[in-house]
Parts: sequence; C-alpha cells; structure tokens
Amino acid sequence: MKKILLLFMLAVAVVACGKKEEKEAKESEKSKIHIVAGDVIPIAVVNVDTILAQYNLATEANEMLMNKQEDVRLELSQRARALNNDMVNFQNKMENNAFLNRQRAENEYARLQKRQQELETYEGEKTQELLDEQQRVSQEVKDSINSAIAVINSDGRYHLIITTSSLSDNVLYCADEYDITNEVVELLNERYKSKK
Repeated sequence: MKKILLLFMLAVAVVACGKKEEKEAKESEKSKIHIVAGDVIPIAVVNVDTILAQYNLATEANEMLMNKQEDVRLELSQRARALNNDMVNFQNKMENNAFLNRQRAENEYARLQKRQQELETYEGEKTQELLDEQQRVSQEVKDSINSAIAVINSDGRYHLIITTSSLSDNVLYCADEYDITNEVVELLNERYKSKK
C-alpha cells in the first residue's frame, strides 16, 4: 500500500512539473519575437548629429555657449594684456631705477604677482562655469530627447532604439523605415516651440 501511495505521489509530482515546464515554455514563447520574411523588425535608429543640428533648443544653446566662450576669451585676453603692460612698465621702471626705494619696487612686484594669481584663478573659475553650463545644457537636451523618444514609443512598437552619431557610429547601415530621427526632431521642435 505504501508503495502504491508513493508511486501515486511521484506520478502527481511528475505531472505537475511537466505542466509547470509547459506553462513556462508557452510564456517564454510569447516573449520571443517571431519575424517572418518581409516583416519590419521592431527597432529604430536615431541620428544624434542630425538632432543636434536641427533641434532648436540644441542649436540655440550651442550658439549661447559659443557667445559666452567668446566673451570670456575676450575678457581674459584684455585682462592678460593689461597685466602684461603693467609688467613691462614695471620692468622698464626697474631698469631705469625709477623706484624711490627698494620697498616700493618690492611692493609693486608683489602687487603684480597677486594680480597674476587672481587672473589665473579667475580664468579657472570662468572655465569651470563654462563647463558646468555646457554639462547642464547637454543634460537638458539629452533629457528632452529621451522624453520625446518615450512619447514616440509610448505604444511600444519599438523593442530597441539605437543612437548613431559621427563620434561613435556603430550603425553602419540603416534602412529608411528604421530611421525615426526626423520624427524625433519634429516632436522636439514642436514641444520646444510650445514652451517659448
């Protein structure tokens, strides 16, 4: 009797395991993508270079950053030129013994050294400000691109969206039906226009 009960329990366990494996196989099969010849694979490609060139926020932000860089470069150049003129003037005074005493010469030299250190510090601060601004703008552009892609793919029609650019071009070829760059650019510019 014990043998029959044990065999019965073993048979029930085998049947239960088989049904579980069958159910897992069916679920696994559902998650697989079946592609028939002529089907479009649910992937898309977005060209980042095109977006950066055609997205109004990106182009305006790039222009603003370039203007700031030029302004900073001009200001630093003017300050460096003024400091250089003062140093040449100091050197001329030293060569012509124009200082009344050694203490005045040392004070002037210390003042010029301090100005040079301040200019270097200022240059470092401005460089960091520009880098921070560039990073902030890059993140804003990236976030808006990701948001637009999420809207475009809200129906889940794409299982994979790949980016391509001239800096890291891993996509060697893309058929037109997979390239959604223009759709992304249009949505980005519509959203940006509505925010203005």
